[in-house]
Amino acid sequence: MAGSDIVAQTIVDAQAASTTFVAAAARPSSTFTIANSSFTQAQARKLSVTTTGASDNGKTVTIVGTDLNGKSLTEVIVSTGSAATVSGSKYFKTIVSATCSAQYAANVSVGMTSEASASFNTGRTRLKAFTTISNSVSHRVDFIDGLAPEDDNAVVVFITKTSGINNAADDVYIPEEGVLFKTNLIIKYDVAGAHMVTAFHA
Repeated sequence: MAGSDIVAQTIVDAQAASTTFVAAAARPSSTFTIANSSFTQAQARKLSVTTTGASDNGKTVTIVGTDLNGKSLTEVIVSTGSAATVSGSKYFKTIVSATCSAQYAANVSVGMTSEASASFNTGRTRLKAFTTISNSVSHRVDFIDGLAPEDDNAVVVFITKTSGINNAADDVYIPEEGVLFKTNLIIKYDVAGAHMVTAFHA
């Protein structure tokens, strides 16, 4: 019987968003103490900055780390004038430092959102099938050809959604030769909508 070249890879992440995951609430004059510098299964997450005081409009936290592909990544998150959580737009795989532009009026923390990105393969591959295990909320899953979501050449090849039925498996089989990813097979998803994704590719 002939063997198969298909590889099955599973991403598991049930870690909920946390406003203090990266740096606990404090009032540093410049650099935060980093509590956690990476995430579940070396995935990437969007980050957030949470303030508890007023008069912080325009103050910033500059976050330095790496993207999903291991390349250097920097993002500046700008705070509002009242206590609020402000989310960034980039996906960090690791965090090297977080530095505020000025001391905040009250405690400020750096956290992670529920929006995640993960890599299944580096290099050319064909997606043959995939399975998502849903949480009780339906969210979209983007299948991307690129090294990282921030990559200028990254392309969303197709989009699906989880069912929103807790622990339900949504199985999708792709006919013929599957879907070609020329650079890399990565996904963007929300852990509130899916806590497991398995890709079958060759």
